[in-house]
Amino acid sequence: MGLGDREWEEYRDIIFRQVDFEPTSSQRPILDCGKRFILVVGGEQGGKSMVASKYLLQRAFEVDDDALFWLVAADYDRTRPEFDYLVEDFTALFGNKRVEATKIVNPGRIVVGGAREKKRIVIETKSAKDPRTLFGRSPHGVLICEASQIDIETYSRINTRVGASRGWVMMSGTYEHSLGWYPGLAKAWEIGTDTAQSFKLPSPSNTFIYPGGINDPEILRMKQDNSDQFFMERIMGEARPPSGLVFHEFRADMHMADVKYVRGEPVHLAIDPGYSDASALLAIQVVDGVVQVFDEMYDRHLVTSEVIAAARQRPWWRDVAMGVADIAARQHQAMPAVAEIWLQEADLRLISNRVGINEGIERLRTFLRPNPFTGRPGVLIAPHCTGLLSEMGGCLNPITQQMSVYHWRTDQNGNVVGDTPLDAHNHSVKALIYYLVAEFGVVSAQKRDTIAVRHRNRERKAVMLHDR
Repeated sequence: MGLGDREWEEYRDIIFRQVDFEPTSSQRPILDCGKRFILVVGGEQGGKSMVASKYLLQRAFEVDDDALFWLVAADYDRTRPEFDYLVEDFTALFGNKRVEATKIVNPGRIVVGGAREKKRIVIETKSAKDPRTLFGRSPHGVLICEASQIDIETYSRINTRVGASRGWVMMSGTYEHSLGWYPGLAKAWEIGTDTAQSFKLPSPSNTFIYPGGINDPEILRMKQDNSDQFFMERIMGEARPPSGLVFHEFRADMHMADVKYVRGEPVHLAIDPGYSDASALLAIQVVDGVVQVFDEMYDRHLVTSEVIAAARQRPWWRDVAMGVADIAARQHQAMPAVAEIWLQEADLRLISNRVGINEGIERLRTFLRPNPFTGRPGVLIAPHCTGLLSEMGGCLNPITQQMSVYHWRTDQNGNVVGDTPLDAHNHSVKALIYYLVAEFGVVSAQKRDTIAVRHRNRERKAVMLHDR
C-alpha cells in the first residue's frame, strides 16, 4: 500500500477498532511480525484462532491487486472458527452487500468486493484430507488452522504452493503431543530466523477469559486437576518431549526437503528386511555431496519377492546401481536368504556388513549435523518418507498412526539406562545407517576402496566417498 511502518500501524489499528478488537500484550508481537513463516503454539482458549484471523485480516490490505488466501486444516470443519471471525470482520468493515460468504465450510468461500471493483479479496477453505484442493493459483497467504493436526506432507505441500506468489504462511495450534514436525519447528524458530518466527500464546495470556492470568482460579484448577504433561502442553503451550530420543539432532525444517529422483543419476537402495513389524527400503541419491532420501517403501506383511516386485515398478528402478542391507540378509531361516532372493529376482547383489549399534548411530549423527561452512546437513529426507521421519520423531508412524520413535531405554523417571537403544521403531533408520556405513565407513574410517556391484548382468562401480 506504500505506507511507512508508522502509517501502517496506525492504519491497522483503525481497522482493529472498527472490528472491535484490542490485541493482548501477547498477541501484539505476533501481529507485528512481518516474516513469511509464523508459528503460534496456543494453550486451550489462548486466542490462537482470533489472532490468526486478525493476522490475515491485516495482511489482506497489503495486496494491491486481487488477493487470494487459504484456510487449511486437517478437515474442513477445523477451519470454522477462523472462517466465522473473518466473515464477521469483513462485514463490519464493508457491509453485507460487499461481502459474500458460503454458509458451509466444506468447502467454504468468502469474497470481499464485487466483480466490477478494482480489487477483490477471496478466502477459500482447504482440507488436508483431499490433497487435490491444494493446487491451483498460488495464494498470497495461508492460515493453517489447528496446525499440529495436519501431517508433515501437507505442511511441505503448502510451503511449495506459496513459492510462486512469495506468500506467507501462518500456523496456529495446540500441542497434541510434544513430538512431531510442529513442536520441532516451534523449537527451531523460537529465537527466529531471517524468514521464520514462532510464538507462544499460553491460556493465561488470554486475559479476556482468564483475567487473573497465571493465578486465575480456573487456571489453578486445571493445574491441580491435570497431569504436569497435559498442563504444560495443552494449557501453557510448552513442549515436553519424552527423554531418550536417539536422534535429538533431527529437525523438520532442516532435514526435510522436497528432494526428488534425478533421472540418469545412480540410485542406491538401503534395505532393512522384515515382515510382522515392518520392512523398509530407502531410495537414495547423492547430489552435490548431500545424501538425499527421495523415496521409501515402508510396509508390513510383505515377503522379499513382493518388495522386489513393487520396487521394479518405481520410475527410478532403471537407475539402481547398488543395494545395501543388514548382515542378517545373508542368513537362511528355513527359506532362501534375503540377499539370494534379491540376486535371483532383481539381479542385484546386496552389500551387507556387520555394523555396531553405537557406531552406526554416530555415523548417522554426523550427517544430521549441519556443515559448519555451508550450514546444510549431510542428509535430506523427502516429506513422503514418513517411516524414516516417524522413527526420527518427525511425524506419526504410517502403519500404526502412533508416535513410534527410536529411543534409548529409560527408567520410570525418564533417565536413560544402558548403552543401547530399544530395538524397535528403527527399520528405516537402520537401513539408512547400513548405507552410510557402507558408503562412508564408520566415523573414524579413512578413504575406502571401490567395490564392484553387479546389476542386470552389468558390472558397475560404486565409489566409496571420503569420510565426512
